[in-house]
Amino acid sequence: MNAVPAEPTPPVWRQRAIERSTRAATLRAEQRIERFLEAAQELIAAKGTTDFTVQEVVERSKQSLRSFYQHFDGKHELLLALFEDALGRSADEIRTATAPKKKPLERLRVAVHMLYEQSMPRPGRQSPLFTDFAMQLLGTHPEQVATAHVPLLDLFTELVEEAVESGDAHADKPRRAASLVMQTAMFTAQTPGVPSGSTSTQVSADEVWEFCRGGVTGRT
Repeated sequence: MNAVPAEPTPPVWRQRAIERSTRAATLRAEQRIERFLEAAQELIAAKGTTDFTVQEVVERSKQSLRSFYQHFDGKHELLLALFEDALGRSADEIRTATAPKKKPLERLRVAVHMLYEQSMPRPGRQSPLFTDFAMQLLGTHPEQVATAHVPLLDLFTELVEEAVESGDAHADKPRRAASLVMQTAMFTAQTPGVPSGSTSTQVSADEVWEFCRGGVTGRT
């Protein structure tokens, strides 16, 4: 049986040309996506809400509607991208802030405080973590919301595991404990507060931390 001849290797110059073309196309796509994201962020800052249209994003970005739909299925996917980006930045900021702390439990305390502050609604503008949109997504796109939270969950899992290894915390399932700590901080920050007579008192970051600390250490 005759051997099948091997495919000729493309000349080196052709490979370089193809690679340059691919890099250029990728860079252009990334720049277009970034302009759409920036336009959406500007609209959120201006309106204090995610109540805007795709057309408004297109006009502010100075790009075409066709280009928008080449990169996003619709507004929900654009907002998911913003949400995921915000969570990624949050994880990076918390990691940077906790790194200098020597004690694992202190690192976890700083992380809880920061996540709580980042999740609080801000009068007149959108919360950094798009909390109102996040609540809507929980009902409509739960799997994508879970995926978006992975960087934060990975970080909090590391912090809980470090506290367990140091003997300062007890958690048979560190990732599950980390998830509960995160949910406590994020969702408590979004509530109007605890009823106290005729008014409501906002739960503080210190109170949230003490509650979480008791959960992971078994001590109050």
